[in-house]
Amino acid sequence: MFGRSKLNSLEPPALASDKSAREVLRMWVRPEWSRMQVALSTNHPDPAVWGIALVDIARHVAKAYELAGTVPENEALRRIKQLIDAEWTAPTDMPEGRLRE
Repeated sequence: MFGRSKLNSLEPPALASDKSAREVLRMWVRPEWSRMQVALSTNHPDPAVWGIALVDIARHVAKAYELAGTVPENEALRRIKQLIDAEWTAPTDMPEGRLRE
């Protein structure tokens, strides 16, 4: 599952070694964030679980900025939500894609 070169990959979390755990999302971006590609799983029957997952991801990102000492967590969350709202209202890009067998 994590056979890619370490050059551009993140270290898998401890949960990745749990046989019952499943990877559900990977995302790659160019340094200038002009292009994004996503690989994801739609194995859960209810797409609403992604609402929880996306908020949890935002909170993890905000906490990481705080731990790095660059932006306080609540300020990072405020900025993330601000841009989510803006992107929801006026998308800068629309997803394209296909399902793999």
